[in-house]
Amino acid sequence: MTATTDGSTGALPPRPPSASDATAETTEHQQGAAAHDTALRDTANAARRATARATELLLSQQDPAGWWKGDLDTNVTMDAEDLLLRQFLGIQDPEVTEAAARFIRGEQRADGTWATFYGGPGELSTTIEGYVALRLAGDAPDAPHMALASAWVRERGGIAAARVFTRIWLALFGWWKWDDLPELPPELIYFPKWFPLNIYDFGCWARQTIVPLTVVSAKRPVRPAPFALDELHTDPRRPNPPQPLAPATSWDGVFQRLDKALHLYRKVAVRKLRGAAMRAAARWIIERQENDGCWGGIQPPAVYSVIALHLLGYDLDHPVLRTGLESLDRFTVWRKDEPDGAPVRMIEACQSPVWDTCLATIALADAGLPPDHPQLVKAADWILAEEIDRPGDWQVRRPRLRPGGWAFEFENDNYPDIDDTAEVVLALRRVAHPDPRRVDAAVRRAVRWTFGMQSRNGAWGAFDADNTSPLPDRLPFCDFGEVIDPPSADVTAHVVEMFADVGRTHDPRTRRGIDWLLAEQEPSGAWFGRWGTNYVYGTGSVLPALAAAGIPGSHPAVRRAVGWLRRVQNDDGGWGEDQRSYQDKEWAGRGASTASQTGWALMALLAAGERDSDAVRRGVRWLAGTQREDGSWDEPYFTGTGFPWDFSINYHLYRQVFPLTALGRYVNGGPAGAPLGA
Repeated sequence: MTATTDGSTGALPPRPPSASDATAETTEHQQGAAAHDTALRDTANAARRATARATELLLSQQDPAGWWKGDLDTNVTMDAEDLLLRQFLGIQDPEVTEAAARFIRGEQRADGTWATFYGGPGELSTTIEGYVALRLAGDAPDAPHMALASAWVRERGGIAAARVFTRIWLALFGWWKWDDLPELPPELIYFPKWFPLNIYDFGCWARQTIVPLTVVSAKRPVRPAPFALDELHTDPRRPNPPQPLAPATSWDGVFQRLDKALHLYRKVAVRKLRGAAMRAAARWIIERQENDGCWGGIQPPAVYSVIALHLLGYDLDHPVLRTGLESLDRFTVWRKDEPDGAPVRMIEACQSPVWDTCLATIALADAGLPPDHPQLVKAADWILAEEIDRPGDWQVRRPRLRPGGWAFEFENDNYPDIDDTAEVVLALRRVAHPDPRRVDAAVRRAVRWTFGMQSRNGAWGAFDADNTSPLPDRLPFCDFGEVIDPPSADVTAHVVEMFADVGRTHDPRTRRGIDWLLAEQEPSGAWFGRWGTNYVYGTGSVLPALAAAGIPGSHPAVRRAVGWLRRVQNDDGGWGEDQRSYQDKEWAGRGASTASQTGWALMALLAAGERDSDAVRRGVRWLAGTQREDGSWDEPYFTGTGFPWDFSINYHLYRQVFPLTALGRYVNGGPAGAPLGA
């Protein structure tokens, strides 16, 4: 081929298309369109079958009282600390100890470690606590599985490198020195609400833990342990070598020096003031005990509250402690071990009946269950009875706001949360309740309360408004995970979706929330997920909210998000994301496909108008193809989040409700709801 003077290749010009070419092209196009239509029909049929099976299973899982609740897996620190509590209080039970130890052994990895999520790396503090629990259960330190664990711990710095909370538990038994822990004075209870580092600067979960631990820190109890833990120190003669101070001009340096000052203050603290502070802390704790004896509906504050009150002289038969210990039993899940059928005991960090029930209601309604179906009405009745009509700690920042929300758990009236409240409203409005005025009144109260909980930046956190102080995270004591409750994209999205559903899209407060969401989009096109893993959850929350608020599928933010979801779709057609994305953005949208995360991605794409896209078709077919015969999905992976990276959750009902919601919306169209004035 030679070049010509005009720069062309000298090739012959293409021949003009003939009539036969046009006919062939038309035929090829028609065949392609027919194949596409056939694929869509096949996918729709598979989706209908999967939806029917999943609906039948979910209906069968409802409690006769009207609620749903799946198991909630976290990690073995819950089980280890339960055994340590029983050892500290002298209430060990051999059957309980062995069943708990059986569970802990079953969670140990081949390298001797324990992880904080399925498939994750070994974690030092979790491994130390799991190891100590097995020592309490009688496992010998030279047993192969124990020797593996202790060697791994020593290689990573031993007990001295563990988090503060682990070393507090060890200090209770003399395995660590109280002097080598950060000081936490009970006088903190007297800090006024406007003062930096007052207890209301902490998120509610941290607040409920820190107040009782101020008592424990002041008392510094030691109940001698039945054995030593020399094998967990790099050098038993010097278990905690001095650590260098950070520069005084850095935040870490400032708080290290503040901690040293607090250690000095301990030596000169006025005894009457300290005693009064501990009594004030005790009153604060007791006032927040729930009707069923727990604290905040979560296990850790209950454990530390029981210890603190016991140290202040409350005996185990006192009604406060007796009901507190009884509440801890309700966090237990008993199973049968395979293959010998021996009992296994797992501790849940929390229970999620309100959250599970509203998500199940939404899933069933979107799957096509009639809105007046008796089981949906029963769920709505149970939800309505759980509405919180009393004041709580949220009123510290919003003193004139009247109550009107829902909590996550069976009993947690002091801490309703905004996320549950938004989803409850969306669920209630999908049910044709025989008393619509009752529903409408509850919805109006929830809308009013949620508007009132908006933070200054226009978004919403989970439990409090404007809980954004940067100082608590800097404390040497706070190395156990998230300790503040700033607004997040997933919670804000659920709120915006709820406001749109009740006809408040054009309210200026809703528009501020929408503007905040658009501004928070990541450069990749995704949104960060605070309470679910992670960018798939954030994006799966935001796109349905934007669609409900009238943001068109052609909006640049929506197109960027759709592009990201397409890019991170797995080759098998599903979506997955590992917990490691919280530490490393290279993991964003990367992980083994899971049913719940595939459901989130599909909910997002369907909201963006992508129903007939190849990405949606492949995702739906993955769900249909991986569904079990009983209508469920396998999902060992952790897709829920307590503290990003530090505390991961496997909600067992997620694998059921989110795929069903996505399949139902694929088959029946998007969620619907008539506007309601509020």
